[in-house]
Amino acid sequence: MNDPIIRTEKLTKIYDNGYRTVALQDVDLEIPRGSLSCIMGPSGHGKSTLLHLIGGLDRPTSGKVYLDGLDLTAIDPNRLAEVRCRRIGFVFQFFNLLPVLTVLENVEIALMLAGVPPKEQHEGGRELLRLVGLGDKLQAKPNQLSGGQRQRVAIARAMANDPDILLMDEPSGNLDSKSERELLQNIEKVNQRGKTVVIVTHSPTVAAVAHHIFRIQDGRLKGEE
Repeated sequence: MNDPIIRTEKLTKIYDNGYRTVALQDVDLEIPRGSLSCIMGPSGHGKSTLLHLIGGLDRPTSGKVYLDGLDLTAIDPNRLAEVRCRRIGFVFQFFNLLPVLTVLENVEIALMLAGVPPKEQHEGGRELLRLVGLGDKLQAKPNQLSGGQRQRVAIARAMANDPDILLMDEPSGNLDSKSERELLQNIEKVNQRGKTVVIVTHSPTVAAVAHHIFRIQDGRLKGEE
């Protein structure tokens, strides 16, 4: 592929808690810059493990993960945390929003943690929520929103550090079909702004919008579509 932003070499992850489990084995993967890619496969076959290794949330047993040529497996934890904070946004199946705060406040906190000056946090939060179609829900609490709307807040929050890459683990797993379609429209909008998006999913509806589909089975990369 031309100009991969993410590349892995022989990526392997083995868990040994009295019972040895090979979660991922010898995965060579390239994610093109600016693409919208899906990682698919049966449950328990290594999809989320791969996403966590790509994002620097976990360390491989062996192999390499490169982000723009930087070997994430070779840098110390503090530098890795800095790279993760600056360049990667995460969206998970469960929204993890703070229930006592408004939608806008949830995003403003993420902007604060990303180092955005206090005077810019309010307007920055409003802009991100407008991006995901929630400009009219700024003062709502999470429990006043639908599942799809809460997931869109989670996307806005993940965009707070203006990441190059957005990693999403089953973002539509708890959504009905209507909410899933709305979510996909917003994911495509984020991708059109130049962000590289990588989604772990079981959903053929999600996969239908992807530029690239990578299939994982038994911890191995079985092919690309």
